[in-house]
Amino acid sequence: MAAINLRAVLPIRYPEISTKNQNYTKPMISFPSLTKKKKNSFTVSVAVNPSEPSPEKPEIELEFIGPKPQGDGTYPVDKASAISGEKLLKKIMADNKIELYAAYGKVMNCGGGGSCGTCIVEIIDGSDLLNERTNTELKYLKKKPESWRLACQTIVGNKENSGKVVVQRLPQWKK
Repeated sequence: MAAINLRAVLPIRYPEISTKNQNYTKPMISFPSLTKKKKNSFTVSVAVNPSEPSPEKPEIELEFIGPKPQGDGTYPVDKASAISGEKLLKKIMADNKIELYAAYGKVMNCGGGGSCGTCIVEIIDGSDLLNERTNTELKYLKKKPESWRLACQTIVGNKENSGKVVVQRLPQWKK
């Protein structure tokens, strides 16, 4: 459905249609021959119903267990979600303001190169929803439990799977 309101009749070229995103929910129409006209204005409203809706991207739910118990003996849990296969665990934690590093790791980390080990996490559940250990992880974590990963090397999901991943932050603190 389209509604066009023109105050003046002007020669009009065909409209140029562009979209802000790939799912075509908000097309924008501009008339190049009418731009920068001060006296004459117009309004264009367009509703678009795509014949095929864009498919929903699979999502991974994440729970991050804190490293130290609270006063009542329970461990704090932070929750987040991410589109499958699009982000590293480190980036998801940063985006959701979930603490990854111990005090020394905040200033002494490698910035995601996998060479310092300050971003170690333990995958409690959902390891099948993550990428395989990288060569960097295999080298750095060779004497650590299989469930330990480097957050800077761990991709959450594979663009096709969905589910839940439970992550223990700073597992070296929990003995």
